[in-house]
Amino acid sequence: MKEARFFYVPDAALRNDLPPDEAQHAVRVLRLTAGDEVFLMDGEGTFYAAELSLVSKNACMYHIKETLPQEKTWNGRLHLAVAPTKMAERMEWLIEKSTEIGIDECSFLNCAFSERRQIKGERMERVMVSAMKQSRKAWIPVLHPMQSFNDFIHTTRTGRKFIAHCYDEIEKKDFFDELSHASCTEEITIMIGPEGDFSIDEVRQAQKNGFESVTLGAARLRTETAALYAVMMAQLILRKPL
Repeated sequence: MKEARFFYVPDAALRNDLPPDEAQHAVRVLRLTAGDEVFLMDGEGTFYAAELSLVSKNACMYHIKETLPQEKTWNGRLHLAVAPTKMAERMEWLIEKSTEIGIDECSFLNCAFSERRQIKGERMERVMVSAMKQSRKAWIPVLHPMQSFNDFIHTTRTGRKFIAHCYDEIEKKDFFDELSHASCTEEITIMIGPEGDFSIDEVRQAQKNGFESVTLGAARLRTETAALYAVMMAQLILRKPL
């Protein structure tokens, strides 16, 4: 049985050709030809069974045979906000794994102790697309531009909002326990700080803006480990039964 080939095609139902990057992969790497069957993902909840109608060096045309609406495998909406690490590849790893596991949005934060204050959005988007295809997710997460900590906490959003930190002098609740009491239909936002943690003033400012102070456990975790751990805990609570 032939392996199913998936391609990311935004607005797949409104066009009839693969985007340039996907077309090159289909022709030069996979050696697909006219008549081959493929699956298209629009990143907005729908797969399409399609057949390639014309394949050349410059174009890869298709026609849709069947529309396949998908159902998200978790309830609510999960928003990860994280301060990027100095090493960009660690953030790329986080984005890849978080997309595979399942998030709805990702924000990058410029904090007081941040080691990196810029992020390559296009590169992160490519990592997301690759992870989405690998894990066959029907939705691609919304990737927000880098923003200041202050701007993020003052942005109006619904649902429950959490900030994870390591300060003993500020009371913290257990993140997993708090998620267990959350409504399965609400938005969950979790903030993860840089390697040096959020500043204590940032934590207190976030609390004043409705963020709940939480811990992820007794262990001291790297930024990307803590972020992925939080995503996994949220998925355990929010995921729909098979």
